[in-house]
Amino acid sequence: MTPSPAAVVPASGRPLRADARRNRQRILKAARRVFADSGLHSQMDDVAKRAKVGVGTVYRHFPTKEALLDALVREHFEEIAAFAREALERDDAWEAFCELMWRGAEYNANDLAFCEAIASSDKSSIIEEIGLRRTTGELIARAKAEGRMRADATEDDVAILMVGATAVMRLSTDAWRRYIDLMLDGLRAS
Repeated sequence: MTPSPAAVVPASGRPLRADARRNRQRILKAARRVFADSGLHSQMDDVAKRAKVGVGTVYRHFPTKEALLDALVREHFEEIAAFAREALERDDAWEAFCELMWRGAEYNANDLAFCEAIASSDKSSIIEEIGLRRTTGELIARAKAEGRMRADATEDDVAILMVGATAVMRLSTDAWRRYIDLMLDGLRAS
């Protein structure tokens, strides 16, 4: 995955030096693992240890745990957006949509903090900014045009259903798979 523009240019607007850019990437990589394993209760000290940098370095790049978590959520959604762009290349929109839902769900299931973050706060602005909503909307429109998806399905329905799936992921290791099956059955044209 290529770093997002936000990963290369901090809020100050100045590009990072090469060493600072490497530290930032190490912090994000370490934080991804720490937060995925321990959820929102992860500590910045644990991220610093895993990244092999001082905690001050972590705070220089991310002044708060929330800022670090937002960067991780953005990266996570960017990866799902890449899945969605790949899905648009497929001829059968319904099958591509189903595959996208399964790939996204599998990816989400491996990240406890992501599941907790999207269940606890609205991340729709990130989804909009990275184009995931638009891409999913195109896929939905194509699946409807094929007559394979119910005519009243919307991008909002999919977003809400996926948030529900992540809530199930937080409660049970495998029950979410049944939830995805039920979700797709509910979106399928009758």
